[in-house]
Amino acid sequence: MTTVAVDSAPTIVGSGWLVAGRYRLVALLGRGGMGRVWLAEDELLRRRVALKQVMLSGQASEHVRASALAEARAAARLDHDSAVKVHDVIEDSGDHWIVMELLSGRTLAETVASDGPLPTAEVRRIALHLVDALRAVHRAGLVHSDVKPANVQLCDDGRVVLTDFGIATEIDDEQTLSSEAMAGSPAYMSPERARGDAVGPASDLFSLGATLFAAAEGRSPFGAGDPFSTLVAVVEARPGPFVNAGPLRPIIEALLTKDPANRLTPDQTITALHNLARTPQPT
Repeated sequence: MTTVAVDSAPTIVGSGWLVAGRYRLVALLGRGGMGRVWLAEDELLRRRVALKQVMLSGQASEHVRASALAEARAAARLDHDSAVKVHDVIEDSGDHWIVMELLSGRTLAETVASDGPLPTAEVRRIALHLVDALRAVHRAGLVHSDVKPANVQLCDDGRVVLTDFGIATEIDDEQTLSSEAMAGSPAYMSPERARGDAVGPASDLFSLGATLFAAAEGRSPFGAGDPFSTLVAVVEARPGPFVNAGPLRPIIEALLTKDPANRLTPDQTITALHNLARTPQPT
């Protein structure tokens, strides 16, 4: 669950539920398998925040609690304008709550669903923000592990923000074919993750390529109707077809290389995107 922006039609809860004696819930922004995200008023600092309620129940409670803390700690390690900011983690009423910055605008997934494929210049702008955020993520010793259009916020002020560090891992963590390793969206998963192999920073670059393809073409490069067929396509199929990506196609294809050793690095991607801006395009 990712939502940290003001929804166009949130469920208003009014005043009365005060979390940790400080955060007054205002509206429900979204919900997912692990809990809910609320718009809240920080009555101490008098600012609005997003409050992610991680609901604990049953035998999985300790695992969920550990996941919530891991998400908050991962995001808190970053100080980058294009990575969502986490202010605090608190416990109240038997649940854990992650206090995050409140973002305006819509996700990239919502934007594409509403407006269709984005212009090449806009995709390039989004790419530059995201790859710089991923460079910061990797320098902090993390793999985001869930880069996809639904986890990219296009803010009203022009910011492009990578959100949801819920399944971020340490770069040196060994991952096997398990529920943890396979968490995420199949259509944006790297081949190595789909195979259950150990993953590193290059896995995020593949997911970035799939995300940019979706932004430029209006659809996933590997969506095949059902999760298993999609995973097979991620591992074996070529992306495409390309229709709208234009000059971005070589960069996206280089990010979507099956072998992580041959994929573009963040620095190479940034250089390619800057070179693209300097290359005259056909009219």
